[in-house]
Amino acid sequence: MVPVISIIHDSSLMEISDPHQRFLNTMRAIQGAMIVASSIQIILGYSQIWAICSRFFSPLGMVPVISLVGFGLFDRGFPVVGRCVEIGIPMLFLFIAFSQYLKHFQTKQLPVLERFALLISVTVIWAYAHLLTASGAYRHRPETTQRNCRTDRANLISSAPWIKIPYPLQWGAPTFDAGHAFGMMAAVLVSLIESTGAYKAASRLASATPPPAHVLSRGIGWQGIGILLSGLFGTSTGSTVSVENVGLLGSTRVGSRRVIQISAGFMIFFSILGKFGALFASIPFTIFAAVYCVLFGLVASVGLSFLQFTNMNSMRNLFITGVAFFLGLSIPEYFREYTSAALHGPAHTRAGWFNDFLNTIFFSSPTVALIVAIFLDNTLDYKDSARDRGMPWWVKFRTFKGDSRNEEFYTLPFNLNRFFPPS
Repeated sequence: MVPVISIIHDSSLMEISDPHQRFLNTMRAIQGAMIVASSIQIILGYSQIWAICSRFFSPLGMVPVISLVGFGLFDRGFPVVGRCVEIGIPMLFLFIAFSQYLKHFQTKQLPVLERFALLISVTVIWAYAHLLTASGAYRHRPETTQRNCRTDRANLISSAPWIKIPYPLQWGAPTFDAGHAFGMMAAVLVSLIESTGAYKAASRLASATPPPAHVLSRGIGWQGIGILLSGLFGTSTGSTVSVENVGLLGSTRVGSRRVIQISAGFMIFFSILGKFGALFASIPFTIFAAVYCVLFGLVASVGLSFLQFTNMNSMRNLFITGVAFFLGLSIPEYFREYTSAALHGPAHTRAGWFNDFLNTIFFSSPTVALIVAIFLDNTLDYKDSARDRGMPWWVKFRTFKGDSRNEEFYTLPFNLNRFFPPS
Protein backbone atom coordinates (compact mmCIF):
# COMPACT_ATOMS: atom_id res chain seq x y z
CA MET A 1 0.00 0.00 0.00
CA VAL A 2 2.94 2.40 0.54
CA PRO A 3 3.84 2.73 -3.18
CA VAL A 4 0.14 2.72 -4.17
CA ILE A 5 -0.58 5.66 -1.82
CA SER A 6 2.53 7.40 -3.17
CA ILE A 7 1.22 7.03 -6.73
CA ILE A 8 -2.20 8.37 -5.69
CA HIS A 9 -0.53 11.49 -4.24
CA ASP A 10 1.81 12.00 -7.21
CA SER A 11 1.78 15.71 -8.09
CA SER A 12 1.27 15.08 -11.82
CA LEU A 13 -1.90 13.10 -11.05
CA MET A 14 -3.18 15.45 -8.34
CA GLU A 15 -3.15 18.32 -10.87
CA ILE A 16 -5.92 16.65 -12.94
CA SER A 17 -9.12 18.54 -12.09
CA ASP A 18 -11.68 15.98 -13.29
CA PRO A 19 -12.04 13.35 -10.48
CA HIS A 20 -13.02 10.54 -12.86
CA GLN A 21 -10.13 11.22 -15.23
CA ARG A 22 -7.75 11.45 -12.25
CA PHE A 23 -9.03 8.05 -11.05
CA LEU A 24 -8.47 6.48 -14.49
CA ASN A 25 -4.96 7.92 -14.82
CA THR A 26 -4.10 6.78 -11.29
CA MET A 27 -5.29 3.23 -11.96
CA ARG A 28 -3.29 3.13 -15.21
CA ALA A 29 -0.19 4.29 -13.34
CA ILE A 30 -0.69 1.59 -10.68
CA GLN A 31 -1.21 -0.99 -13.45
CA GLY A 32 2.01 -0.01 -15.18
CA ALA A 33 4.01 -0.10 -11.95
CA MET A 34 2.67 -3.58 -11.13
CA ILE A 35 3.37 -4.97 -14.57
CA VAL A 36 6.98 -3.81 -14.43
CA ALA A 37 7.49 -4.86 -10.79
CA SER A 38 6.08 -8.35 -11.40
CA SER A 39 9.17 -9.09 -13.50
CA ILE A 40 11.22 -9.13 -10.27
CA GLN A 41 9.49 -12.21 -8.90
CA ILE A 42 9.14 -13.86 -12.32
CA ILE A 43 12.88 -13.50 -13.00
CA LEU A 44 14.04 -14.40 -9.48
CA GLY A 45 11.66 -17.35 -9.42
CA TYR A 46 12.00 -19.03 -12.78
CA SER A 47 15.73 -18.30 -13.17
CA GLN A 48 16.26 -20.12 -9.84
CA ILE A 49 18.13 -17.11 -8.43
CA TRP A 50 15.91 -17.21 -5.34
CA ALA A 51 16.77 -20.90 -4.96
CA ILE A 52 20.45 -19.93 -4.87
CA CYS A 53 19.71 -17.20 -2.31
CA SER A 54 17.92 -19.76 -0.13
CA ARG A 55 21.27 -21.51 0.44
CA PHE A 56 22.02 -18.76 2.94
CA PHE A 57 18.90 -19.62 4.96
CA SER A 58 19.07 -21.80 8.04
CA PRO A 59 16.47 -22.85 10.63
CA LEU A 60 17.89 -20.21 12.95
CA GLY A 61 17.67 -17.49 10.30
CA MET A 62 14.10 -18.43 9.38
CA VAL A 63 12.77 -18.37 12.96
CA PRO A 64 12.30 -14.57 13.22
CA VAL A 65 11.21 -14.29 9.57
CA ILE A 66 8.40 -16.85 9.81
CA SER A 67 7.36 -15.75 13.29
CA LEU A 68 7.12 -12.10 12.29
CA VAL A 69 4.95 -13.02 9.30
CA GLY A 70 2.39 -13.65 12.05
CA PHE A 71 3.55 -11.37 14.87
CA GLY A 72 4.09 -8.46 12.47
CA LEU A 73 0.33 -8.32 11.84
CA PHE A 74 -0.62 -7.90 15.50
CA ASP A 75 -2.22 -4.53 14.77
CA ARG A 76 -4.90 -6.29 12.68
CA GLY A 77 -5.85 -8.48 15.64
CA PHE A 78 -7.17 -7.34 19.00
CA PRO A 79 -6.86 -3.58 18.33
CA VAL A 80 -9.52 -4.11 15.64
CA VAL A 81 -11.54 -6.47 17.85
CA GLY A 82 -11.65 -3.68 20.44
CA ARG A 83 -13.46 -1.41 18.00
CA CYS A 84 -16.59 -3.55 18.39
CA VAL A 85 -16.15 -5.79 21.42
CA GLU A 86 -19.76 -7.02 21.45
CA ILE A 87 -19.05 -8.82 18.16
CA GLY A 88 -15.30 -9.41 18.34
CA ILE A 89 -15.06 -11.05 21.77
CA PRO A 90 -17.86 -13.61 21.17
CA MET A 91 -16.30 -14.45 17.79
CA LEU A 92 -12.89 -15.05 19.37
CA PHE A 93 -14.29 -17.28 22.11
CA LEU A 94 -16.59 -19.20 19.75
CA PHE A 95 -13.83 -19.91 17.22
CA ILE A 96 -11.44 -21.14 19.92
CA ALA A 97 -14.17 -23.30 21.46
CA PHE A 98 -15.13 -24.95 18.16
CA SER A 99 -11.62 -25.39 16.75
CA GLN A 100 -9.89 -26.52 19.95
CA TYR A 101 -12.14 -27.58 22.83
CA LEU A 102 -14.84 -29.26 20.70
CA LYS A 103 -12.66 -30.43 17.82
CA HIS A 104 -13.15 -34.12 18.70
CA PHE A 105 -16.90 -33.87 18.16
CA GLN A 106 -17.64 -36.07 15.13
CA THR A 107 -20.58 -36.75 12.84
CA LYS A 108 -20.25 -39.97 10.83
CA GLN A 109 -16.55 -40.07 11.79
CA LEU A 110 -16.02 -36.56 10.38
CA PRO A 111 -14.62 -33.94 12.81
CA VAL A 112 -17.21 -31.37 11.79
CA LEU A 113 -16.39 -28.65 14.31
CA GLU A 114 -12.63 -28.81 13.68
CA ARG A 115 -13.05 -28.72 9.90
CA PHE A 116 -15.78 -26.07 9.78
CA ALA A 117 -15.08 -24.05 12.94
CA LEU A 118 -14.47 -20.88 10.94
CA LEU A 119 -17.57 -21.18 8.75
CA ILE A 120 -19.86 -21.99 11.68
CA SER A 121 -18.44 -19.25 13.90
CA VAL A 122 -18.60 -16.56 11.21
CA THR A 123 -22.18 -17.52 10.29
CA VAL A 124 -23.39 -17.42 13.91
CA ILE A 125 -21.71 -14.11 14.80
CA TRP A 126 -22.60 -12.54 11.45
CA ALA A 127 -26.28 -13.36 12.10
CA TYR A 128 -25.90 -11.96 15.63
CA ALA A 129 -24.35 -8.75 14.25
CA HIS A 130 -27.14 -8.41 11.70
CA LEU A 131 -29.71 -8.85 14.46
CA LEU A 132 -28.09 -6.03 16.44
CA THR A 133 -28.03 -3.84 13.31
CA ALA A 134 -31.66 -4.55 12.37
CA SER A 135 -32.88 -3.96 15.93
CA GLY A 136 -31.39 -0.46 15.94
CA ALA A 137 -28.72 -1.13 18.56
CA TYR A 138 -26.26 1.13 16.71
CA ARG A 139 -28.68 3.83 15.61
CA HIS A 140 -27.39 6.52 17.95
CA ARG A 141 -23.86 5.24 18.45
CA PRO A 142 -20.68 7.08 17.28
CA GLU A 143 -19.72 6.88 13.61
CA THR A 144 -16.65 4.73 14.36
CA THR A 145 -18.76 2.15 16.19
CA GLN A 146 -21.30 2.01 13.38
CA ARG A 147 -18.57 1.57 10.76
CA ASN A 148 -17.06 -1.38 12.62
CA CYS A 149 -20.24 -3.08 13.87
CA ARG A 150 -23.04 -2.61 11.34
CA THR A 151 -23.66 -5.14 8.57
CA ASP A 152 -25.36 -2.67 6.22
CA ARG A 153 -22.60 -0.08 5.94
CA ALA A 154 -21.93 1.76 2.67
CA ASN A 155 -24.92 0.12 0.91
CA LEU A 156 -22.55 -2.46 -0.52
CA ILE A 157 -25.19 -4.98 -1.58
CA SER A 158 -27.65 -2.51 -3.09
CA SER A 159 -24.96 -0.66 -5.08
CA ALA A 160 -23.18 -3.77 -6.43
CA PRO A 161 -24.13 -4.97 -9.96
CA TRP A 162 -25.57 -8.46 -10.39
CA ILE A 163 -23.06 -9.42 -13.07
CA LYS A 164 -19.78 -7.71 -13.93
CA ILE A 165 -17.09 -9.55 -15.85
CA PRO A 166 -13.58 -8.21 -15.19
CA TYR A 167 -11.40 -7.92 -18.26
CA PRO A 168 -7.77 -6.88 -18.92
CA LEU A 169 -6.96 -3.18 -19.25
CA GLN A 170 -10.46 -2.14 -18.17
CA TRP A 171 -9.14 1.28 -17.09
CA GLY A 172 -7.24 1.81 -20.34
CA ALA A 173 -3.67 1.27 -21.46
CA PRO A 174 -1.19 1.19 -18.54
CA THR A 175 1.22 4.09 -18.15
CA PHE A 176 4.81 3.51 -17.13
CA ASP A 177 6.88 5.73 -14.87
CA ALA A 178 10.32 4.74 -13.55
CA GLY A 179 9.70 6.26 -10.12
CA HIS A 180 6.40 4.43 -9.65
CA ALA A 181 7.96 1.17 -10.83
CA PHE A 182 10.88 1.38 -8.38
CA GLY A 183 8.52 1.96 -5.47
CA MET A 184 6.38 -1.00 -6.51
CA MET A 185 9.50 -3.17 -6.86
CA ALA A 186 10.16 -2.67 -3.16
CA ALA A 187 6.64 -3.91 -2.39
CA VAL A 188 7.25 -6.94 -4.61
CA LEU A 189 10.50 -7.72 -2.76
CA VAL A 190 8.68 -7.45 0.56
CA SER A 191 5.98 -9.77 -0.78
CA LEU A 192 8.66 -12.23 -1.89
CA ILE A 193 10.26 -12.37 1.56
CA GLU A 194 6.97 -12.61 3.47
CA SER A 195 5.74 -15.31 1.10
CA THR A 196 8.94 -17.32 1.63
CA GLY A 197 8.22 -17.37 5.35
CA ALA A 198 4.58 -18.27 4.70
CA TYR A 199 5.60 -21.15 2.39
CA LYS A 200 7.80 -22.59 5.12
CA ALA A 201 5.00 -22.23 7.66
CA ALA A 202 2.43 -23.82 5.34
CA SER A 203 4.63 -26.86 4.71
CA ARG A 204 5.09 -27.38 8.44
CA LEU A 205 1.40 -26.99 9.27
CA ALA A 206 0.56 -29.45 6.47
CA SER A 207 3.06 -31.97 7.92
CA ALA A 208 5.05 -31.79 4.69
CA THR A 209 8.81 -31.58 4.19
CA PRO A 210 10.30 -28.07 3.96
CA PRO A 211 9.93 -26.93 0.33
CA PRO A 212 13.13 -27.66 -1.67
CA ALA A 213 14.96 -24.68 -3.13
CA HIS A 214 13.59 -25.40 -6.62
CA VAL A 215 10.00 -25.56 -5.36
CA LEU A 216 10.40 -22.39 -3.29
CA SER A 217 11.73 -20.52 -6.31
CA ARG A 218 8.97 -21.94 -8.52
CA GLY A 219 6.34 -20.67 -6.10
CA ILE A 220 7.82 -17.18 -6.22
CA GLY A 221 7.70 -17.32 -10.03
CA TRP A 222 4.01 -18.26 -10.01
CA GLN A 223 3.36 -15.44 -7.57
CA GLY A 224 5.03 -13.04 -10.01
CA ILE A 225 2.57 -14.16 -12.69
CA GLY A 226 -0.23 -13.42 -10.22
CA ILE A 227 1.06 -9.86 -9.79
CA LEU A 228 1.33 -9.50 -13.57
CA LEU A 229 -2.33 -10.54 -13.92
CA SER A 230 -3.28 -8.11 -11.15
CA GLY A 231 -1.62 -5.36 -13.17
CA LEU A 232 -3.29 -6.39 -16.42
CA PHE A 233 -6.76 -6.62 -14.85
CA GLY A 234 -6.36 -3.29 -13.07
CA THR A 235 -6.59 -4.20 -9.39
CA SER A 236 -5.22 -1.66 -6.92
CA THR A 237 -3.07 -4.25 -5.12
CA GLY A 238 -0.90 -7.18 -6.15
CA SER A 239 -0.85 -10.81 -5.06
CA THR A 240 0.89 -12.37 -2.11
CA VAL A 241 0.49 -15.36 0.19
CA SER A 242 -2.55 -15.21 2.47
CA VAL A 243 -1.15 -15.52 5.99
CA GLU A 244 -4.61 -16.15 7.43
CA ASN A 245 -5.10 -19.08 5.06
CA VAL A 246 -1.80 -20.57 6.22
CA GLY A 247 -3.08 -20.31 9.81
CA LEU A 248 -6.42 -21.79 8.75
CA LEU A 249 -4.56 -24.79 7.34
CA GLY A 250 -3.17 -25.42 10.81
CA SER A 251 -6.56 -24.91 12.46
CA THR A 252 -8.56 -27.23 10.17
CA ARG A 253 -5.75 -29.73 9.52
CA VAL A 254 -6.80 -29.80 5.86
CA GLY A 255 -3.84 -29.53 3.49
CA SER A 256 -5.39 -30.86 0.29
CA ARG A 257 -4.67 -28.88 -2.87
CA ARG A 258 -8.17 -29.77 -4.06
CA VAL A 259 -9.51 -27.35 -1.43
CA ILE A 260 -7.46 -24.53 -2.96
CA GLN A 261 -8.62 -25.39 -6.48
CA ILE A 262 -12.30 -25.37 -5.45
CA SER A 263 -11.78 -22.13 -3.50
CA ALA A 264 -10.25 -20.52 -6.58
CA GLY A 265 -13.36 -21.49 -8.55
CA PHE A 266 -15.58 -19.89 -5.92
CA MET A 267 -13.53 -16.68 -5.98
CA ILE A 268 -13.80 -16.44 -9.77
CA PHE A 269 -17.55 -17.06 -9.47
CA PHE A 270 -18.08 -14.40 -6.80
CA SER A 271 -15.93 -11.86 -8.66
CA ILE A 272 -18.38 -12.04 -11.57
CA LEU A 273 -21.60 -12.05 -9.52
CA GLY A 274 -21.27 -8.73 -7.73
CA LYS A 275 -24.19 -9.17 -5.32
CA PHE A 276 -22.66 -12.30 -3.81
CA GLY A 277 -19.26 -10.66 -3.44
CA ALA A 278 -20.86 -7.63 -1.78
CA LEU A 279 -22.74 -9.94 0.59
CA PHE A 280 -19.46 -11.32 1.94
CA ALA A 281 -17.87 -7.86 1.94
CA SER A 282 -20.66 -6.70 4.26
CA ILE A 283 -19.36 -8.93 7.07
CA PRO A 284 -17.93 -6.57 9.74
CA PHE A 285 -14.15 -6.72 9.65
CA THR A 286 -14.15 -7.08 13.44
CA ILE A 287 -15.27 -10.70 12.94
CA PHE A 288 -12.21 -11.47 10.84
CA ALA A 289 -9.93 -9.60 13.24
CA ALA A 290 -11.03 -11.98 16.02
CA VAL A 291 -10.12 -14.94 13.79
CA TYR A 292 -6.76 -13.35 12.99
CA CYS A 293 -5.86 -13.43 16.70
CA VAL A 294 -5.77 -17.23 16.40
CA LEU A 295 -4.60 -17.74 12.81
CA PHE A 296 -1.73 -15.24 12.89
CA GLY A 297 -0.69 -16.65 16.25
CA LEU A 298 -0.54 -20.15 14.73
CA VAL A 299 1.77 -18.96 11.94
CA ALA A 300 4.00 -17.17 14.45
CA SER A 301 4.28 -20.30 16.60
CA VAL A 302 5.37 -22.34 13.57
CA GLY A 303 8.36 -20.03 13.22
CA LEU A 304 9.24 -20.58 16.86
CA SER A 305 9.00 -24.35 16.35
CA PHE A 306 12.12 -24.23 14.13
CA LEU A 307 14.13 -23.46 17.26
CA GLN A 308 13.97 -27.17 18.13
CA PHE A 309 16.47 -27.84 15.33
CA THR A 310 18.97 -25.32 16.71
CA ASN A 311 21.08 -25.11 19.85
CA MET A 312 19.53 -22.41 21.99
CA ASN A 313 22.20 -22.89 24.64
CA SER A 314 24.52 -21.09 22.24
CA MET A 315 25.05 -17.42 23.08
CA ARG A 316 25.55 -16.75 19.37
CA ASN A 317 22.10 -18.12 18.55
CA LEU A 318 20.46 -16.24 21.41
CA PHE A 319 22.04 -13.00 20.19
CA ILE A 320 20.94 -13.45 16.57
CA THR A 321 17.39 -14.50 17.47
CA GLY A 322 16.85 -11.73 20.01
CA VAL A 323 18.29 -8.92 17.89
CA ALA A 324 16.42 -10.02 14.74
CA PHE A 325 13.13 -10.26 16.64
CA PHE A 326 13.54 -6.93 18.38
CA LEU A 327 14.65 -4.95 15.31
CA GLY A 328 12.02 -6.71 13.18
CA LEU A 329 9.34 -5.27 15.47
CA SER A 330 11.02 -2.01 16.48
CA ILE A 331 12.20 -0.59 13.14
CA PRO A 332 8.79 -0.88 11.38
CA GLU A 333 7.15 0.64 14.47
CA TYR A 334 9.53 3.60 14.21
CA PHE A 335 8.63 4.01 10.53
CA ARG A 336 4.90 3.85 11.34
CA GLU A 337 5.11 6.41 14.15
CA TYR A 338 7.26 8.76 12.06
CA THR A 339 4.88 8.53 9.11
CA SER A 340 1.84 9.11 11.33
CA ALA A 341 3.39 12.26 12.83
CA ALA A 342 5.12 13.74 9.75
CA LEU A 343 2.71 12.41 7.10
CA HIS A 344 5.70 11.01 5.21
CA GLY A 345 8.26 8.30 5.88
CA PRO A 346 11.73 8.80 7.42
CA ALA A 347 13.18 8.54 3.92
CA HIS A 348 12.11 11.92 2.50
CA THR A 349 14.46 13.08 -0.24
CA ARG A 350 13.71 14.68 -3.58
CA ALA A 351 13.92 11.26 -5.21
CA GLY A 352 10.41 9.91 -4.71
CA TRP A 353 11.28 6.43 -5.99
CA PHE A 354 14.09 6.19 -3.43
CA ASN A 355 11.74 7.23 -0.62
CA ASP A 356 9.12 4.68 -1.64
CA PHE A 357 11.72 1.94 -1.91
CA LEU A 358 13.23 2.44 1.56
CA ASN A 359 9.97 3.23 3.35
CA THR A 360 8.30 0.14 1.90
CA ILE A 361 11.17 -2.19 2.78
CA PHE A 362 11.41 -1.04 6.39
CA PHE A 363 7.66 -1.04 6.98
CA SER A 364 7.75 -4.85 6.82
CA SER A 365 8.69 -6.75 9.98
CA PRO A 366 9.61 -10.04 8.21
CA THR A 367 11.80 -8.15 5.71
CA VAL A 368 13.74 -6.36 8.44
CA ALA A 369 14.06 -9.65 10.35
CA LEU A 370 15.38 -11.42 7.24
CA ILE A 371 17.99 -8.74 6.57
CA VAL A 372 19.22 -8.78 10.18
CA ALA A 373 19.00 -12.54 10.81
CA ILE A 374 20.54 -13.72 7.52
CA PHE A 375 23.38 -11.18 7.75
CA LEU A 376 24.28 -12.09 11.33
CA ASP A 377 23.77 -15.83 10.79
CA ASN A 378 26.12 -15.89 7.79
CA THR A 379 28.83 -13.62 9.16
CA LEU A 380 29.04 -14.39 12.89
CA ASP A 381 31.16 -17.53 13.53
CA TYR A 382 29.19 -19.34 10.82
CA LYS A 383 31.90 -21.88 9.89
CA ASP A 384 32.06 -23.42 13.36
CA SER A 385 28.32 -23.19 14.07
CA ALA A 386 26.69 -25.37 11.40
CA ARG A 387 25.28 -27.83 13.93
CA ASP A 388 24.14 -25.06 16.28
CA ARG A 389 22.35 -23.37 13.35
CA GLY A 390 20.46 -26.59 12.50
CA MET A 391 22.14 -27.04 9.10
CA PRO A 392 22.59 -30.86 9.23
CA TRP A 393 18.80 -31.24 9.45
CA TRP A 394 18.11 -28.45 6.93
CA VAL A 395 20.52 -29.37 4.11
CA LYS A 396 18.92 -32.70 3.24
CA PHE A 397 15.69 -30.95 2.23
CA ARG A 398 17.31 -28.49 -0.19
CA THR A 399 16.99 -30.70 -3.27
CA PHE A 400 13.87 -32.30 -4.68
CA LYS A 401 15.42 -35.76 -4.56
CA GLY A 402 16.68 -35.24 -1.02
CA ASP A 403 13.53 -36.80 0.44
CA SER A 404 11.26 -39.35 -1.24
CA ARG A 405 8.16 -37.62 0.17
CA ASN A 406 8.79 -34.52 -1.96
CA GLU A 407 7.29 -36.31 -4.95
CA GLU A 408 3.96 -36.52 -3.15
CA PHE A 409 4.04 -33.02 -1.69
CA TYR A 410 5.46 -30.88 -4.50
CA THR A 411 4.72 -32.51 -7.85
CA LEU A 412 2.56 -30.13 -9.89
CA PRO A 413 -0.98 -31.24 -10.82
CA PHE A 414 -2.30 -31.72 -14.35
CA ASN A 415 1.05 -33.05 -15.60
CA LEU A 416 2.58 -29.56 -15.46
CA ASN A 417 5.90 -31.00 -14.31
CA ARG A 418 6.91 -31.56 -17.91
CA PHE A 419 7.11 -27.76 -18.27
CA PHE A 420 8.61 -27.18 -14.82
CA PRO A 421 10.74 -30.28 -14.11
CA PRO A 422 12.05 -30.70 -10.55
CA SER A 423 15.74 -30.14 -10.01
